[in-house]
Amino acid sequence: MKEIKAYIKKHKLDDVIRALRKIEGLTGMSVIDSSGFGIGWRDAKGEGGTNRRPGLKVEIICRDDLVDEVVTAIEKAAHTGLKGDGKIYVSGIEQVVRISTGERGEGAV
Repeated sequence: MKEIKAYIKKHKLDDVIRALRKIEGLTGMSVIDSSGFGIGWRDAKGEGGTNRRPGLKVEIICRDDLVDEVVTAIEKAAHTGLKGDGKIYVSGIEQVVRISTGERGEGAV
């Protein structure tokens, strides 16, 4: 199993959701408000400053065989061609437990 974290612009969320809903076997996602800045972002004085840009963090846990499809869907749906479109990170998940039933592993996703 993998965890996919995608940092996207707020106005692209509906496009990302539509793209992800087309993926057979994807069980869900979480969306969290976030803010931050990237390495290339500077304020008017050329400093990082304390200002942060608003965005969203999309979190998905999925089977290994869905990772490429999910990443590609997010990448295409969140793309504007402008600086600051976001980032996608993929990492491994060792265990999942469904609290309500105690089910473990991929079936708990």
